[in-house]
Amino acid sequence: MEGANHSRVSEFVLLGLTDSPELQIFFFVMFSLFYLMSILGNCLILLTVLFSPHLHSPMYFLLSNLSLIDMCLSSFATPKMIVDIFAQHKTISFEGCISQIFFLHLFTGTEIVLLISMSFDRCIAICKPLHYSSVMSQSMCVGLVVASWTVGFLHTMTQLAFTLYLPFCGPNVVDSFFCDLPLVIQLTCIDTYILGIFMISTSGMIALISFLLLLTSYITVLALSTCTAHFIVVSMFFGPCIFIYVNQEVKTAVKKKLIRQVKKGRNVLLPHIHSLEKINIFKILTSCLKF
Repeated sequence: MEGANHSRVSEFVLLGLTDSPELQIFFFVMFSLFYLMSILGNCLILLTVLFSPHLHSPMYFLLSNLSLIDMCLSSFATPKMIVDIFAQHKTISFEGCISQIFFLHLFTGTEIVLLISMSFDRCIAICKPLHYSSVMSQSMCVGLVVASWTVGFLHTMTQLAFTLYLPFCGPNVVDSFFCDLPLVIQLTCIDTYILGIFMISTSGMIALISFLLLLTSYITVLALSTCTAHFIVVSMFFGPCIFIYVNQEVKTAVKKKLIRQVKKGRNVLLPHIHSLEKINIFKILTSCLKF
């Protein structure tokens, strides 16, 4: 009740990546190219799967949905970050900051469940090949995608349920180039220790447990050699998440920014790692280029 008397800040100040003019030019070029590659690469995969009848299978259906989520995950904050690189005063409204947190946890939560679904698809294909068609039916695939988005939505709502009512009445400087929940809740006027524990339990532990479950599934079916691309994607996705949300003792800005840059670069590499291992997609793209 006491926090309700505080006036809420109307905007947050983002410190960005660097104040060095030379590095600003480098980051602008690098992230612009990465973002363009990410969007074009994922669009190419979506169109290839959509217009290639030979790729209308559960594996490629899930892969195309992964590409869609990767495009969303790359776009919720990157365009603003690129535009703000040369800005002297980098700000974002309170509503815009909350929106970034919402979409970040929506897309990451959805992708976690989708990666687990893709692992399930590969396990069925390897362990029960004769039952693969009946188990991975069209309704099952659609159900897995719907479940992924549902879990992602529920996850992000649990993250924002208490955050929206926190009193932001003083500091408004976020030590990053986008609004991330662990950094934003540190700016509140009350002790957020309990909320921090809740955030870790629902984000960091979910990421850690999901990664361990996926790793166990690979070891169980001894399929690391046949699922190398998927394993690399899983490691690149969960690594930064586990580091940021579980290891909350890391306070240096350099480490924070380094991990977040890895997360951005990861979104560029994920679709290409997936698609280039799939020889059917590679052949179709090659034939299209020849045509």
